[in-house]
Amino acid sequence: MDNPSLVINKIIIPAVFDTIYMVTWATVISSIIGFILAIILVETSNEGLRPNKYIYKILDLMINIIRSFPFIILAVSITPITRFVVGTSIGKQAAMLPLIIVASPFIARLIESNLREVDKGMIEAAKSFGASNLQILFSIMFREAIPSICSSITLATVSILGSSAMAGALGAGGLGSVALIYGYQTFNDTIMYGTVIIIIIMVQVIQTVGNVLYKKLK
Repeated sequence: MDNPSLVINKIIIPAVFDTIYMVTWATVISSIIGFILAIILVETSNEGLRPNKYIYKILDLMINIIRSFPFIILAVSITPITRFVVGTSIGKQAAMLPLIIVASPFIARLIESNLREVDKGMIEAAKSFGASNLQILFSIMFREAIPSICSSITLATVSILGSSAMAGALGAGGLGSVALIYGYQTFNDTIMYGTVIIIIIMVQVIQTVGNVLYKKLK
């Protein structure tokens, strides 16, 4: 395609929206799952409110195993599962499952670290006043960790954006697919580097929004 306006309107802009769709939903869903996993990890750890070494070790091992997989390898290996769950193994909908599977353990680790950084003195003080485990978890730990959690989710969103670009190699659509099909494979440097610039801009926007939210919540 030699017409720049046609390339922008028919290829670039739809790819941008596809990428935003994948990143937004993958971030939201994986953040919810990651938060739940983080709570279980913090609660059942040796220093947690309800220590349970068996639950902690099993969940810790599962998270470590999933995190050890590079995104491309994991996405390819779960293709039959993706096809069964979504009904297809290509397109933005199909990319959601591997993105969520990769991002959820990553976010869980980040939020677990954020919750563990809360001052232990505040937790002990809350216990001495008779606060329940739920009150300590949400009124003390979560409230104090909100700014750090915001920064962690910002970091995770940028990571998901990078993974969504890699998913383009598997037919997921979005900017990664455009860079590969219309840029690299057709030797069109303008499209290839143009999509790279767009991704860089998106990363900057995500990071800026995350920094602003962090300062407001601090």
